[in-house]
Amino acid sequence: MKKISLLLLLATLGCKQQILIEESLSPTFGIVIHGGAGTILKENMTPTKEAAYRKVLTEAIKVGHTILQNGGSSQEAVEKTIHVMEDSTLFNAGKGAVLNSNETIELDASFMNGSNLDAGAISGVSTIKNPISAAIKVMENSPHVMLSGKGAEDFAATQNLELVKPQYFITDRRVKALKRVKAQEALRNKPISSAETSFLQHQRYGTVGCVALDLEGNLAAGTSTGGMTNKKWNRIGDAPIIGAGTYANNATCAISATGWGEFFIRSVVAHDISALMEYKGFSIKEASRIVIHEKVGGLGGDGGVVGIDAKGNVAMEMNTPGMYRAHMDAEGNLNVKIYKK
Repeated sequence: MKKISLLLLLATLGCKQQILIEESLSPTFGIVIHGGAGTILKENMTPTKEAAYRKVLTEAIKVGHTILQNGGSSQEAVEKTIHVMEDSTLFNAGKGAVLNSNETIELDASFMNGSNLDAGAISGVSTIKNPISAAIKVMENSPHVMLSGKGAEDFAATQNLELVKPQYFITDRRVKALKRVKAQEALRNKPISSAETSFLQHQRYGTVGCVALDLEGNLAAGTSTGGMTNKKWNRIGDAPIIGAGTYANNATCAISATGWGEFFIRSVVAHDISALMEYKGFSIKEASRIVIHEKVGGLGGDGGVVGIDAKGNVAMEMNTPGMYRAHMDAEGNLNVKIYKK
């Protein structure tokens, strides 16, 4: 009798153990986005403006989450999510992009697949409505990783991507911002107010990005930007540079960065986070903290990253007062944040 009871108990425990193992191996998914980091302070944000940012962040991430929930790929989720932010005038990408010193548009974007390390990027374009899609087409349908300027636009035309006149991207908000920056540039040797200092610093930031993990276990990352207000000489930041502003590897994580691009290029931020995870065994949160605060911050740069690893763990790290960001997990929990705390 005791022997039979013991066998039944062992069988029951074995069943429970099997259930636990199956649950731990069940596929998961998740998505994280950012809309730029910088001097984003609550005291400078009106309730109406804050609500507008939260609305678009929510709309964008739900688009990608729905795709993932229905079994879609991380690539599709990243692309369609970024489209929403590129089509909004609130962010420094696509329709809301900042202007260069010539009062024209120069858009950059990049994308990377974690499953095979394929990547594509474009820079310095002014007629491609959704630059992230052009970056993906470079990855899929060209032998190259990065195309720039007119060549990138000619390639986009062969891919039947939507092209627009450069005027499509010009908004009153960005025109006024450029005028303010140029006015202060002319007075560079004269003291300016703290409010103007904050405004000028914020012109370095912007950028939108998305990272995602799909039900197949594949990671993807994408980043899109208008660059820096009043930029000169066809300046290019980190956003279109694989390994600096964007990186994805199924073995580690997917990362999209935003911030002072020159420092993110020098620190190879996105890849460095992945390398710390791969070679040191750090969690995505710890790796992101080290790179943003100790490495980028140590050089004098600032900004932030969003990331997700192969298990769905996420990082939303910054060394700035704020970063527009949002996260949705497999259970549909939504977390939208703007300020650092």
